[in-house]
Amino acid sequence: MNKTIRRTSVFVLLLVFALLVRATWVQYYDGRALADDKYNRRNVIETYAEPLGNIIVAGHSVTGSARTKSGDLAYKRTYKDGELYAAVTGYASQAYAPTQLEGIYQDLLNGTDNRLKTVMDTVTDKRAQPGDVVTTIDPDVQKAAYDALGAKKGAAVAIDPKTGKILAVVSTPSYDPTSLTDANTAGTAWKKLNADPDKPLTNRALRQPLPPGSTFKLVVAAAALEDGLYSSVDQRTDSPDPYTLPGTTRKLSNENPNAPCENASIRTALEYSCNNVFAKMAVKLGQDKVRAMAEKFGFDDDSQDVPVRAYTSVYPSDMNESSTALTGIGQYDVTATPLQMAMVSAAIANGGKLVSPHMVSQITDGGGDVLKNYDDDAGTKEIVSSSTAEQLQSAMQTVVEKGTGTNAQISGVTVGGKTGTAQHGENNSQTPYAWFTSYGKAGGKEVAVAVVVEQSNAARSEVSGNGLAAPVARAMMKAALD
Repeated sequence: MNKTIRRTSVFVLLLVFALLVRATWVQYYDGRALADDKYNRRNVIETYAEPLGNIIVAGHSVTGSARTKSGDLAYKRTYKDGELYAAVTGYASQAYAPTQLEGIYQDLLNGTDNRLKTVMDTVTDKRAQPGDVVTTIDPDVQKAAYDALGAKKGAAVAIDPKTGKILAVVSTPSYDPTSLTDANTAGTAWKKLNADPDKPLTNRALRQPLPPGSTFKLVVAAAALEDGLYSSVDQRTDSPDPYTLPGTTRKLSNENPNAPCENASIRTALEYSCNNVFAKMAVKLGQDKVRAMAEKFGFDDDSQDVPVRAYTSVYPSDMNESSTALTGIGQYDVTATPLQMAMVSAAIANGGKLVSPHMVSQITDGGGDVLKNYDDDAGTKEIVSSSTAEQLQSAMQTVVEKGTGTNAQISGVTVGGKTGTAQHGENNSQTPYAWFTSYGKAGGKEVAVAVVVEQSNAARSEVSGNGLAAPVARAMMKAALD
């Protein structure tokens, strides 16, 4: 063979081989990446080619799918009572990435989860019938929280202490997820929602930690009892009133100057919300012991999934004694979500044991068969001893019976609670945050609740945990226990 022809043939063969390698690479590597690319229109078309699976509350769908009138997307997501359940469902949009349960269970709800495929689906590579997400939400408790919060800016969470089931997750002001589902109109709604200074898209119940104020005194009291610093909630403490913050000349006073806070017991200090007692208690314990107790309750956990990832509630570190004292009253750099403070009350109400909070009971396939049961997987851990829990329950009941939390009283129900009013802004220049965390027990049922009100129409002088947050908690507990 001619030498030139031979060289040309080899070169052509190498080119063919290179093309085959490149084609294989594109098909089996780049092809998968291109198929999964969020900007690939085909993915959106496929997602909305058929109705989506649903999110279920108490046996009823709070989501749906509607046939579109035009375009290449056959269906769009719909919501029933969208504003009521927005903090639970999130949204599934033709234009934006899904959020909350819609995002976490996106593959299940659109039928691409491999657990949904039958043998025939695998052979034909056909999209499976979508599955459903069954929540733990109690519609009566959810609505009670939403209605009680009303026009207030705030959030509320309710948990069944015995099972860890989350009965309500509410954030106000809310929004209607339906406004974001249609690609043709979502852009306008998106801009309006993001421009709103009240931030309705923020899930305040799970994803906005704020200073918990005096509700954090429950954690400090738990640390003191567990450490043996005090033998009971009725033992007198060594607490001057006012209390001078260590290393400073600043005197820490109490909201009620006539309250019997000097050397008060834990019970009395919770009843009157005595700052001097818990500030000194935090210093006496030391930040490491307070932090250890806070972390047992769930603070500083950056992987708290319910299954929505909750923002981390924080107990700070590397503080001087003055700052440590302020953490004893839930200030300085302490932050908590309503979920976290509901967990504190839930553990106390449940004899010191915390059952993992979760708002999805199970996920099912298209035929209703259970793929995973989260109720069975809910773990339990001991936070404090049963003795400490019983004592804190008793002290919290005193708060509601004759202390700062009387607005949470419910006839025929054993209620324990703790109020909190957290400073907001430099030198408390802005409206304080009003907190209330509590538990209720009646007829074999139990519920733990936390409520925060960031802003309301009340005058600044009227902002308090008892005045603004306790009535919301009361409505929720009543709905859960009726």
